[in-house]
Parts: sequence; structure tokens; C-alpha cells
Amino acid sequence: MSTATKGDRKATLDAASWMFNVVSSVGIIIVNKALMANYGFSFATTLTGLHFITTTLLTSILKGMGYIQSTQLPISDLIKFVLFANFSIVGMNVSLMWNSVGFYQIAKLSMIPVSCLLEVVFDDVRYSRDTKLSICLVLLGVGVCTVTDVSVNMKGLIAAVVAVWSTALQQYYVHFLQRKYSLGSFNLLGHTAPAQAASLLLAGPFVDYWLTNKRVDAFNYGLASTLFIVLSCTIAVGVNLSQFICIGRFTAVTFQVLGHMKTILVLILGFVFFGKEGLNLHVVIGMLIAIVGMIWYGNASSQPGGKERRSHSLPTTTKTQDYSAVPVSSEPDEEA
Repeated sequence: MSTATKGDRKATLDAASWMFNVVSSVGIIIVNKALMANYGFSFATTLTGLHFITTTLLTSILKGMGYIQSTQLPISDLIKFVLFANFSIVGMNVSLMWNSVGFYQIAKLSMIPVSCLLEVVFDDVRYSRDTKLSICLVLLGVGVCTVTDVSVNMKGLIAAVVAVWSTALQQYYVHFLQRKYSLGSFNLLGHTAPAQAASLLLAGPFVDYWLTNKRVDAFNYGLASTLFIVLSCTIAVGVNLSQFICIGRFTAVTFQVLGHMKTILVLILGFVFFGKEGLNLHVVIGMLIAIVGMIWYGNASSQPGGKERRSHSLPTTTKTQDYSAVPVSSEPDEEA
């Protein structure tokens, strides 16, 4: 296969992976908003546990049918990943509850520099000046169009710090484990989803009661709300898989930068379907700045020296076949 053909194929798969993530992520946001706003199902942690139960069921079926081969993931790495992931979920929910929306958005934006720091420290990645400036432009644009009121207290600040670091570590670990053990997206999900499902379903009802003062078992499960829960769980399989695919193909930093495209898209859809009350000039300007920053980042990071990993000492195990719908790149040092 020629270099040009391989490049075209990679670009096509990258675009398909990203569109898969965008569509599934925006879809689950809309469904969950409807579920919580229209039916009062505010048990976010328990719902996430149900998402991972559904994901576990799918990976088990595919493994039983022979579409996913058996792989090994050390229990120590699995425990670390589950801890990071669960602290991320609970931390983000608590941060949203204890902080203003503006500070919550600032905390989400800070995940990008934290992810950059993790890559610099652990992977010896170096960024060019244009790459750094493009990231700053994305942060500025998203900040302009999403950050409004900003107030914070000590417990809210602690929750935000926990949420930001645990989320950044969880996303870094997805890329790290896929490179280290040559795991495909479904393979890694097959290891992590059951552990996350069990831990979240055990802790979820207690966490949700602490956050909402409501019991999940006392909720009135009507036909419509149950259908929305099932739909949310179904879409969540795509969200979980596409996240692993995208971080595996790119990096956690690229996933975070381009992830704000979903923020812009959700804002636009909100204005289209729910009215233009929040639409004003500074929001539009912020969106345009963020979009320019994303395009600049994509171009800058793909240039020679735009984003380089200088350490190539990460050990890898024997490569396993990837049976995911969009395969993870087999080149660990390939740039986004």
C-alpha cells in the first residue's frame, strides 16, 4: 500500500472515529437532559453504572461470538484505571452541584493544560509554539462563549480539583494502556466496563442519595422514562467505545481540544431547538474563536515538530487483533 493511500485511509478513519464520538456524545447529552428535565431522573452516578452494564453485556456477547479475542490486563492497572474513572464521574457531578456553572466550565477547560502536563511529564512530549498558541485560542474561545457567573467555595474547589485530575488521568491511562498492552478499543472496554459497572452500581445509589436526597429505588419508573433510560444506555455504548477509539488513535490532549467542538455543537443545537435567549454577540465571537483554534491546532500539531514524543522506551506486549468497528492505530507514536 502506497504512503498516500495509507495517509488517505488514516485520515478517513480519523474522521469517522471523531464523527462517531461527536454524534454519540451529543446524542446522549440530549437524551439525558430530556430524562432529567422531563422525568426527574437525577441519579447520574447510578445511570452511568447502567451504561457500563450495557457496555459489558455487548462486549461479552461479541467475545462469546469470537469477535473479540481474550487479552490480559494486570489487575493493578485495572484498579488504577477504575479509580481514576470513578473519581472522575463522581467528581464532575459533585463539582457541578457545589460550584457555579461558570466555575464548572473553567474546571473543564483546565483539563487541557493538565492533560498537556501529563504528556510532558510521563511521555516526554514537546509542543511547538503554534501548537501551544492554538490550544490557548481554543481555551479562550470556549471560555468566552460558556463561562458566565463565576463563584467558588473551598469544598467546590476541592471537588473541581479532584474531577479535573482524575478525568485527565483516566483519559491519559486509556491511551497509555492501549499502547503498552496493544489493546484494541473493545478489548480494553471488555476489561474495564465490568469493573466500572460493579463499582458504580454498588456506590451509585448512595452517592446519588447524598447528592439529591432522593432514593433511586423510590423513583416512579413509567414506560416513557424507562424507554429513555434504555435509549441512554444504548447510546452510552457508542460513547464509551468512541472515546477509547479516539484517544487510542489520537491522544488525551487532542481528544480534549477537539472535544470542545461538541460543546460548541451542543450550544448551537440548544439555540436551534430551545430558543435564542442565550445567543448574543460575545457567544458567537467565542464560538468562532474556538473553531479557528481547533483548526489551527489540527494543522499545527500535525506539522513536523508540532507535537513530538521524544521518549520511545514504553514497553509493549505482543500485539492483539483489534475487532472494533474503527481500529485503533497500530503506531503508538503516530501524530493526530
